[in-house]
Amino acid sequence: MITCAEFECMIHQSGSLKEKRAVLQRIMTRLKQKYNVSVAEVGHQDAWQRTSLAIVSVASTKAASQKEVDRALAFVDSFPEWERLRTTIESL
Repeated sequence: MITCAEFECMIHQSGSLKEKRAVLQRIMTRLKQKYNVSVAEVGHQDAWQRTSLAIVSVASTKAASQKEVDRALAFVDSFPEWERLRTTIESL
């Protein structure tokens, strides 16, 4: 089963695209290392205080893939650098 979460975030302290990329790289690398997920920036690439990311998990059961995505989103929420705004979760 596949579970995908797409969400938008505001990076309040970012003053440039370079600062935004540094925050994104750190968080995305940690997500990939700590959880069984793939993550990519899917929107707002040219905005320096806003981003849209997608997290995808593939597992043998729907419950397992949803649990992994939920754990990854909780990890995302633990970073004080940004605020998660809108989230859409879909299972296939």
